Amino acid sequence: MRCGKGLRQFTLKNIGFLHFPDFKAQIRVRNHRGFTEEQIIGILREQEAGAKTADVCRKHGISSATFYKWKARYGGLDVSDAKRLKSLEDENAKLKKLLAEAMLDNAMLKDIAAKKW
Repeated sequence: MRCGKGLRQFTLKNIGFLHFPDFKAQIRVRNHRGFTEEQIIGILREQEAGAKTADVCRKHGISSATFYKWKARYGGLDVSDAKRLKSLEDENAKLKKLLAEAMLDNAMLKDIAAKKW
């Protein structure tokens, strides 16, 4: 995969750091997609059980901002509730996409109908 001018090629499997020679900075590339709902709720419960937030964040390799974002979203939910929330969000995203496509089709038809042939 070519990353742009002055950058070397990489794949996520064979490299952990990207080097940008123009900016002289390195960025850590995560090799996994993220945490599952079960893992997130487990991390939140670990903190609720009495562990310090900083220790939990360090243990799991997340920032405190990520932890508090998860807490706002998943705090007080069970795993089944979190799965239901995720499925509803996915369904909502699909419906929004369908609505946007229908509105675009409608606008195109109006433009075509407005032209004089």
